Amino acid sequence: MSHPDELSERELRVLEAVVQSYIDTAEPAGSQTIARQSTLGVSPATIRSTMSELEEKGYLFHPHTSAGRIPTDRGYRVIVDSLKAAPISVEAHRALTTELDGTRAATEELLRRAAQVLGVLTQELGVAVMPALDRVILERLELVPVAADRLLLVFNLRSGMVRTIFVHVRVVLSETVVQEVARVLNERLGGLTLLEIRGSLGLRLRDAGSVAASRELLNIFIAQGDGLFDLDADDERAVMLGSASVLAEQPEFASNEKMRELLLITERRDLLKRALESRRDSGMTISIGAENDDARLAGFTLVTSSYQAGELRGVIGVMGPTRMPYDKVVGLVSHTSRLVEGLLA
Repeated sequence: MSHPDELSERELRVLEAVVQSYIDTAEPAGSQTIARQSTLGVSPATIRSTMSELEEKGYLFHPHTSAGRIPTDRGYRVIVDSLKAAPISVEAHRALTTELDGTRAATEELLRRAAQVLGVLTQELGVAVMPALDRVILERLELVPVAADRLLLVFNLRSGMVRTIFVHVRVVLSETVVQEVARVLNERLGGLTLLEIRGSLGLRLRDAGSVAASRELLNIFIAQGDGLFDLDADDERAVMLGSASVLAEQPEFASNEKMRELLLITERRDLLKRALESRRDSGMTISIGAENDDARLAGFTLVTSSYQAGELRGVIGVMGPTRMPYDKVVGLVSHTSRLVEGLLA
């Protein structure tokens, strides 16, 4: 395979023209079309010859028996590596700020709205992943009896986030015992990150519990600590998606096979969670087709930007076909990420 640096100026300009034509029309680009639409100043025959050279080098290919070419993942990569993000329009900025305003106190709702509006503005599938909570500090725990065999455990985290899970118990516990256990947990675990708690829970609670009933409840926390204090494990809750119907209207998903691929991806939150979580410290990231680590994402491009506000780190962006207006999409994803950071802060 040829290296992009080895492409001539003419080859680069023809490649740019083919990519832009295919993004605009979703149709393979022929030499006549490129000659007519571009300002290359060369004949269709010269363009046809250049396109053949680009195909030999792996930047273009022609589907079936069509005379027109479409870009490969490698061809898109050359263009993406040299693009400048397009400034967002006044209308897009207004839509984002209007939709996200008023969600400062609800991280999940903020990210859900951000993914939704980003999908509408880009005409791709908006995606977002909740902040990782491992390094967020626990401020206070609350234990609330909700049934004879069940307690509600409420996590109050430093970044203003609240999480709740149920703890199952084998015996009926008095309110005094529940309050005593809550006091011990707050005394010994408050001010620690969830990661620190999971790594030292047994040691910190080893000599706690003055009566048998409270000791029994504390033993449940010790035994189930890895699950109880791992608040990042819920794939369904961690990944936010915009409307897939926006993406389904694109020509790439006209066939039943491609539509099934899209539906499978949207249903596999665990797959998307892994793909997005790996980008939490990566800034702006664009993975095109086969560049994605998971082969099931090989037909898609992921454009994401990490966001950070204090201890909270997550990812927001879009997923779509490899044929997308990258300059516009990158600009919108970057701008949305900065807005989310500001609102979380």
